[in-house]
Amino acid sequence: MPKRSDYITWDEYFMGVAILAAQRSKDPNTQVGACIVSEDNKILSIGYNGMPCGCSDDEFAWGRDADKDNKYFYIVHSELNAILNYRGGSLEGSKIYVTLFPCNECAKAIIQSGIREVIYWQDKYKDTPEVIASKRMLRTAGVQISEYIPTGRTLNINL
Repeated sequence: MPKRSDYITWDEYFMGVAILAAQRSKDPNTQVGACIVSEDNKILSIGYNGMPCGCSDDEFAWGRDADKDNKYFYIVHSELNAILNYRGGSLEGSKIYVTLFPCNECAKAIIQSGIREVIYWQDKYKDTPEVIASKRMLRTAGVQISEYIPTGRTLNINL
């Protein structure tokens, strides 16, 4: 019997992991996931947007009101969480799969950590100053930017 030919691509696999990681987020509005991958397609780290370790999800704000206590003061973005979660040394030459295009602060961390490619799924904040600055920094630093295009494949397994 020949091997299966309808298996998922590496991009589908790693974006799928990022999507699954996003499901851990307790943010009521936006759930974001990230998956960092080595040059030889090994998962190095995973992250999602959430509160820092030791900060209770029940004691900090989840709202978006800019004039009051809000989530933006506390949340660690998925990309930064994935970078900080890595315990193996250098991320030089790796790539990061993200469900939402990185903000300017995450772009700085991506560049400084040595990640060489960003594969993103959604870019819903593309017209904001933060994402415009992010793209400028990433391009200037030589980080490749690639949009993930879903294939529309239905995932099935035979058990």
